[in-house]
Formats: sequence, C-alpha cells, structure tokens
Amino acid sequence: MFVSNPASVLRFKNHPLPRRSEIGATQRVPILGVPVSTVTIERAISTVGDWIGEGESRYISTCDVHCIMRARSEPNLLAAFNAADMVVPDGKPVEWTARARTDQPMTRVCGPDLMLELSKRSAETGWRHYYYGGAPGVAEDLAERMSKRYSGLQVAGTWCPPFRPMSEAEQDEEVARIIDSGAQIVWVGLGCPKQDLWMHTHAHKIPGAVSIGVGAAFDFHTGRIARAPVWMQKNGLEWAHRLSSEPSRLWRRYLVMAPQFLVLSGLETLEGKARARKTFRQTGSLDGR
Repeated sequence: MFVSNPASVLRFKNHPLPRRSEIGATQRVPILGVPVSTVTIERAISTVGDWIGEGESRYISTCDVHCIMRARSEPNLLAAFNAADMVVPDGKPVEWTARARTDQPMTRVCGPDLMLELSKRSAETGWRHYYYGGAPGVAEDLAERMSKRYSGLQVAGTWCPPFRPMSEAEQDEEVARIIDSGAQIVWVGLGCPKQDLWMHTHAHKIPGAVSIGVGAAFDFHTGRIARAPVWMQKNGLEWAHRLSSEPSRLWRRYLVMAPQFLVLSGLETLEGKARARKTFRQTGSLDGR
C-alpha cells in the first residue's frame, strides 16, 4: 500500500488466533502485548448477533488501562486476552492509543454501555441473558432492573459465585447450570482479572453463548456505584470520578498504573511509527511488501 504521508498511517498485522470460523473477525492493534480490537459499539453489537446466529461459543473481554498493565506481569491474563474473540477498548486512554496506531474506525466500547445496548436489542430478538457475578443479591437485582427497563428481555438465570476458591466440581456445576438455562449471552461481572480468566477457562464449554466480561457494570446498573457524568465519560475523565468515589481501593490503579501506561504506550507508538517510516523509505510500502 502506498500513501502520501507514511507518518499518518501505521498498519499493524491482525493478531493470529485459531477460529472455527471468521464471522465477526476484527483487526487487532497490539498495545503493550494486548491485542485490542478496532471496533465501534455498533459493530460489536452486530458481531454478537452474528455469533449467536452461528451458534458457537465466544467471549469478549473489556480492556482498560488497569487490565493492560496487569497483563504485562500476569501471563495467564495475557493468554486470556490473546484467546478472546474480541478485546474491546474499555477506557478512553486505550481508545486514544489504538486510534493513534490504526486508520480503522473505532470507538470506546465500555462494558456498562455494551450491556445496555445489547439488552435493548435483545428485547426485540429474544436473546436469553444470564447474569453471573456480583455481591450476593446483585445479579438478581440487575436481572430485575434490566427486565423492567427493556420490556420483553428474556432472563435465563442469575448466579453469584462465592468469594472463595472453588473446587473443580463446583465450577463444573456452575457451568452446567448456565448451559441448562439456555443462555445466549452470559454477563460475567467478576472484575479483571477474574472474569477474563473465568471466560478463558469456561466460555468455550457453553454451547451457543457469547460470554462478556463487564466488571463494574453490575454495580453501576443496580445503583450501588454511581457512574461519572456523561461529559466526564466522553472526555476521558471518568477515572477522576471513580478515584474520588473509592480512593482507598483505586488510588494505585489511577495514580501509579495510569501514568506508567501513558509513558510506555506512548514510547511504543513512537517506536512503531519510526519503524513504519523506515520501512516506507526502504520499500515504498508500510508493510515491506
């Protein structure tokens, strides 16, 4: 591919992942080793619909700065992201970084918004939802609220796993419960990294279901935690709202990990663009062909 301004375009190769089919396949932009999908929320919703129609087991990870920084030092989490069928940019810094590295259209796709939009669509399609996670009673409350908000929404079931290590037999029993429910969308609200590790291990066992890790969406949509105002969400300031709400729990995430991410990802972006310029000068093509 020839371009008039090679510095303005940086092509990253799709992350190679084994697939039973290529329905909904997306281009990936690697950010500090994590393959982030270049998607919009509209395309994500459309792809989920395609997967449900296809009848295969899939899973989507929602990835923010915290997730990427943890994956750098946790091989199991990185493996879960690499195996995911889609890794959506849940957070403005991740979106901004990815957009600086690709010419593909993409937007932030955060878990709470994805849950609302898919619930709205499901009220028309009849897709069955299962809510897995949260503190005791939260999943049931969430299912009730979603059903009231979106008339016609089909709830397959709810379950709150115990806050302790579970035996293999207990995990198998939980998965069997989800399978028996006939769920087509499984909302996993365990937070990162637990939800991603759970999906990596169990999502493929649930026939015809798309599992989606949505973290704090369970608490946001049941009113247990207040979301930032929309203007803060759109301008990348949601972190400030969350930090002020839960400083003792989130200070390290936003005051240590976030600055580290900005420096490391910025250097990685500059290095990639320098390589692209060098390749273009040598071959006349950004990918060396």
